[in-house]
Amino acid sequence: MASLPILPSSAPFRPEEIAALNGVITKTSPEQRAWLSGFLAGFLAGTGGAQTATAAAPQAPAKKVPLLILFATESGNAETLAAQTRKAAQKLGFAAKVSDVADISLADMAKAENVLIIVSTWGEGDPPQRAMDFYSGLLAEDAPRFDKTRFSLLALGDRAYVNFCMTGHIIDERLVALGAKRFAPLVECDVDFATPANAWIKSTLDTLQKETADEHAVIHVDFARAAPAEAETDDEAEPLYTRNTPFAATISELINLNGSGSSSETWHTEISVEGSGLVHAPGDALGIVPENDPALVEDILKVAGLTDDALVREALSDAQDITTLTRPQVEAYAKLTDSAQLKALTADPNALTAWLQGRQVIDLLEAAPTKLDATTLTSLLRPLPGRLYSIASSAKAAEDEVHLLVSAVRYQTHGRSRAGVASVDIAERRKKGGSLKVYLKPNPHFRLPADPDRAVIMIGPGTGVAPFRAFMQEREAIGATGKNWLFFGNRHFTNDFLYQLEWQDWKKSGLLTRIETAFSRDQREKVYVQNRIWEQRRELYRWIQNGAAIYVCGDANAMAKDVNHALIRVIADQAGIDETAAAAKLDTIRRDGRYLRDVY
Repeated sequence: MASLPILPSSAPFRPEEIAALNGVITKTSPEQRAWLSGFLAGFLAGTGGAQTATAAAPQAPAKKVPLLILFATESGNAETLAAQTRKAAQKLGFAAKVSDVADISLADMAKAENVLIIVSTWGEGDPPQRAMDFYSGLLAEDAPRFDKTRFSLLALGDRAYVNFCMTGHIIDERLVALGAKRFAPLVECDVDFATPANAWIKSTLDTLQKETADEHAVIHVDFARAAPAEAETDDEAEPLYTRNTPFAATISELINLNGSGSSSETWHTEISVEGSGLVHAPGDALGIVPENDPALVEDILKVAGLTDDALVREALSDAQDITTLTRPQVEAYAKLTDSAQLKALTADPNALTAWLQGRQVIDLLEAAPTKLDATTLTSLLRPLPGRLYSIASSAKAAEDEVHLLVSAVRYQTHGRSRAGVASVDIAERRKKGGSLKVYLKPNPHFRLPADPDRAVIMIGPGTGVAPFRAFMQEREAIGATGKNWLFFGNRHFTNDFLYQLEWQDWKKSGLLTRIETAFSRDQREKVYVQNRIWEQRRELYRWIQNGAAIYVCGDANAMAKDVNHALIRVIADQAGIDETAAAAKLDTIRRDGRYLRDVY
């Protein structure tokens, strides 16, 4: 019977080969079997009648080279690059693993032989918030040795800050001091990091593959046919849209939420993303690709003598950063113009730091006016980065829409009016029904608790309240039973209570358990959210002790620091401990994932 096996299980073949041969033989015709019999007889005669060797036992697969890829991120760029690095490493056959530095101990890291590290610098030289434990532990006197580790580091930063890529440099130097071998030099990246980062990924992996060739046999995998198991289980999908390939969305609503008597302009912006496929969660941000102020573009073209160049005008409008001014730009322009004033500034770091405060590219050009060609001008400028805004809506409540809360930034320095690039673009030049280029920026480190019964404490003055509106919409939609407490602050109750009616409705329905407001200018003595936190310290501490998650969103330089200190004071007062112990307790809460911040 054709269905019965032709070759017995005792045949000198591997089980899978027996199955394959039986699958072929049972489907052959008598003529085909006769031909095959003659072929095998001829083959046997041609080999001198030698007995054919039995099939060799399956060869053990070569051991893959282990590779640990670490990232320390604030806005998610380092994490994205780490994922790209892992994919590239897997295609070369490395056994690559990615980890946030917040999720790995230094002791475990020290066991790794091959490490790639991607590190962002936050603000004026600080490590990302989630990397604080890793950073301080690495610098501690009892940090482990890394004698068996070879590594290379990619440092992300922003040249607008004095301490450009400082965190990356400190980690790089510290690892060497602890015995690690730097197999490729540190590479710095500015905000336009894509090209140098991709070059670093390729060069470091090529170098590492050569260095490990004698230690392990690296498997080269044809990924067009099959991907390794780890790639199938933990690969993230490529983003649908990015800064360079944004989605053209439609503005469906623009409303100034501030009263007529307010000194602020805060725009509730509704954006239709229908047909985009974008899927966002509360806590995520939306990237905006803005256009520069046309008046500022014309000023720059005039100083540079390029008012007749339409292509340069277009580049300055939507591709080049014409506001941020950095030290390298001043140094390059000083050399180009041979300006004595600018050369003197670049020779004195402190003087240059002071001069840069509040100045933009136009100030540099006006300091030493000269006619420039198109290439020289555009090469002097950085690419125009996108601007990120916390999403103020839940997809469950506003399907196919994303709501933003955008505060128009306007100020004066050095005799010139200045404006926020994206915020004033939206406030002044965008209209309902118009278009806006957008992309999604997920923020997995600012999520609602997985347990809908857990209480949440939300601290968000000004536009920092945006993600908490999304939190409330989400919790309402899923029927979460956890309690919700909002601390909100702004200047005046009458004109600046953002989303006032919504908060009041949620309070009446019981979804919003408590709300504390701090309107700083409504009384002689200014009152801020940190003051309300202290006033409510007894109840607030009770919530924290009962497992509530704390969320803070808004300004990093002042508000977030003041709120952090207020929380430490509350814990110290209510627990009867000193502030050092209270800070340690708050840090434990952070490590437990119950103290999350989205600050900027």
